[in-house]
Amino acid sequence: MANKNIWAPWRISYLKGLEKEVSGGHDGESCFLCDYWHAGESNDRKNLLLHRGKRAMVVMNGYPYSAGHLLIAPVEHLGDLSLVDDEIMAEITSLTRYYQAVLREVLNPHGFNIGINLGRCAGAGLPGHMHQHIVPRWNGDTNFMSTVGDTRTISQSLTELYDELKQAQSRIG
Repeated sequence: MANKNIWAPWRISYLKGLEKEVSGGHDGESCFLCDYWHAGESNDRKNLLLHRGKRAMVVMNGYPYSAGHLLIAPVEHLGDLSLVDDEIMAEITSLTRYYQAVLREVLNPHGFNIGINLGRCAGAGLPGHMHQHIVPRWNGDTNFMSTVGDTRTISQSLTELYDELKQAQSRIG
């Protein structure tokens, strides 16, 4: 059988922080979404925080399923939809629609997966802070790397894409 290893040293920061970040509680544990919000605007590029809204934020996923994978989350640390009021939900929905247009302009995807994972068993890596995913998709993006090698190939650096998305925001308005 062939070797299934792939060199991906950029993932080490994720692996080292995984145990701390997935707890997502405010019981002494860290929540990266809350940390990014409180780090201030001067750290937004470093934290890949694209938008600071009134009650919601948009963050690029640092470990994306595909290029342009975004997280839209309430500013408040809320772990379930039942805790999210109508104002926050309306802002999340509006941001989802807007960033779908931004991603279309920058990346020209053929489609999108948009959804929320609630609870660890449903795939939530950060169950303590609810967030919606926008995942751009392309025809044929499920190929041998993802189906046989259980590996995804991301072709652009996160900071380069961050800059392009920020530029597109100013064009779209």
